[in-house]
Amino acid sequence: MASLDEKPMHMAHDEDIESARPARLSQDAIFQNRNASLKHGDRALALVGDERVELTEEDNKRIRRKTDKVILSVLAWVYFLQILDKSVLGYGALFGLQTDTHLTGDQYSLLGSMAPIAQLAWQPFSSFLIVKVPHRILMPTLCLGWGIAQASMAACHNASSLMATRFFLGLFEAGCLPLFSVITSQWYRRAEQPLRVAVWYGTNGMGTIVAAALSYGLGHIPSSSLQEWQIIFLFVGLVTIVSAPVVWWFLDNDIPSARFLTEQEKAQAIERLRANQTGTGSREFKWAHIAELALEPKTYLWIGMSLLLNVGASVTNTFGPLILQGVGFDKYKTSLLNMPFGAMQLLVILASSYAAQKAKVKSAVLAALMLPVIAGLAVLYVLPRGSSHMAGLLVAYYLLAFLFGGNPLIVSWIVGNTGGSTKKSVIMSLYNAGSSAGNIIGPLLFNKKDAPAYHPGLKKVLAVFVTLVAVVGMQLANLMFLNKTHARARVRNGKAAVIKDHSMEDKYVAMDEQVDENGHKLGEKAFLDLTDRKNDEFMYIY
Repeated sequence: MASLDEKPMHMAHDEDIESARPARLSQDAIFQNRNASLKHGDRALALVGDERVELTEEDNKRIRRKTDKVILSVLAWVYFLQILDKSVLGYGALFGLQTDTHLTGDQYSLLGSMAPIAQLAWQPFSSFLIVKVPHRILMPTLCLGWGIAQASMAACHNASSLMATRFFLGLFEAGCLPLFSVITSQWYRRAEQPLRVAVWYGTNGMGTIVAAALSYGLGHIPSSSLQEWQIIFLFVGLVTIVSAPVVWWFLDNDIPSARFLTEQEKAQAIERLRANQTGTGSREFKWAHIAELALEPKTYLWIGMSLLLNVGASVTNTFGPLILQGVGFDKYKTSLLNMPFGAMQLLVILASSYAAQKAKVKSAVLAALMLPVIAGLAVLYVLPRGSSHMAGLLVAYYLLAFLFGGNPLIVSWIVGNTGGSTKKSVIMSLYNAGSSAGNIIGPLLFNKKDAPAYHPGLKKVLAVFVTLVAVVGMQLANLMFLNKTHARARVRNGKAAVIKDHSMEDKYVAMDEQVDENGHKLGEKAFLDLTDRKNDEFMYIY
C-alpha cells in the first residue's frame, strides 16, 4: 500500500478515483461527487478518501487490542461509576435513608423513579449533543455532573432535596448509554460489538458487587456527624468526581483523532469498519434521518423492548435489597447476599453476549434469557415468605439476574442494525427513553403497603416479561422482511441479490470487490453517512 504521506489525506489521486469509476463519467462529475461525499459523509472520508486500505488479520488484531486498551477501558470504568452511583440508593434504604429523611407513603418509590424521569425528559437533547459535541468533552462533563449530584445527596434531609439531587443525577446520566453505544459502533466491527457492549454493560454486575461490599464496609464506620447512608453516598460521589479529569485525559473523539494510533493505523482502523455499513461518525445533524426513524416499525419495537426489559431491571435495582430483606435477612446480610447476585449479572451478560456473537444471532439468545426470569418471578410470587422457604426464594431472586443479559444484546442489536450518525444517536436516545420509562414504571408497580412479599408488583412484572418475548419475535420477523426488501433493491440497481456480510465474520475479511453495472464497488457507500434504509448494501442482523 502506498504511504499516506504521498498524497493529501483528504483525497485520493485523480487517477485512483478515475480507475474506480466508469469511463463515461467526466472528471468534473468525479470531483463533484467526491466533494459532496466529503461534505456530508463521515469524518473518516477525509482520511481514506476513495482508497481501499490494505489490512491483514494481524493488523486487525493489533488495532483492536489498542482500541480495547484505551477506549474500552474508559467505557467500562465510567459505566461502572454510573451503575454504582445509581444502585447505592437501595442500600441507602437499608441503612436508614427513609427514616432519617422522613419519607412517607410512595415517596421512596418516586425517589427511585426521579432519575429516569430526568433521563426521559433529557433524551431529545442527548441525541443532539452526541452528534455535535466531541465525545472527549461530553463524557467527562456528564461524569462530573452526576458525581456532584450523587455526593450532594449526602447533604439531603428531606424528600424534596432528595428528589432534586436524584433529578440532576438522572439528567447527567441520560446521555451515558446512548453515547457509549454510539462510541462502540464507531470503533468496532459488528462481530466485535456484542462482547464489547457486554464488557462495559457487564459492570452492572460489578457495580452491584462493589455497592454491596462498600455498603457493608462503610455502613460499619462509626460517625457522630454522618449517618451510614450519607457516608456511602458521599464516598461514591467523590470517586466519580475525581474520575472526570482522568476520562478527559485518556478518551479520544474518534478514529481520525486517536492519539494511540499511527497515521497508517488510523486508515486501517477505518478500513476494518467498512463492512459494517454503519459509518464512523459525522458532526452534521440530519433531520432526514429522524424522519426516516419515525416511520419505521422497528423503531417502536426497539423502544418496546427497552421499556419492558427495564421495568424488571428497575425492580432489582430499587427494590432488590428490600425484597431480600423481606425474605428474612438483616441489613448486613442483605448487602452481602446481593454480591452473588451481582456476580451472576456479570456472568450472564458475558456468557449471553459470547453466545450471540458465536451463533451470529441475538434474537434467540435474548428470548432464551427471559425464560429463567419468568421462572424466578413465578416462584417469588407463589412461595410464601418465611424461613422454611428461604432457599427457594433466594434462588428465585437470583434467577432475576438473567434479565441483565438482555440490555447489552438489545444495544448491540440496535447499533448493528442502524446506519447514519444522526439516526444512530437518536435511536439510542429513544432506547434510553424507553429504558427510563421502564425505570419509572417499575418502582411504581411496588407499593410499600404490599411489603414484604410485593405480590401485586411481581404479578405485573411477570406479565411484562412474557410480553417482551413476543416483541422480540415481532422484531425478528420485521428484520427478515427488511433484508428481503434490500435484496430486491440490489437487483434493481444491478447488484447481486445475495451479498456476503463480512462484518459478522470472526476474523477480518475485506469486502468483496464486486462491481455493479454502473461500475461501483461494494462498500463505496460505507462512509457516506447513509442510513440503513438508504444503503442497499446494508445487511440487517438477527
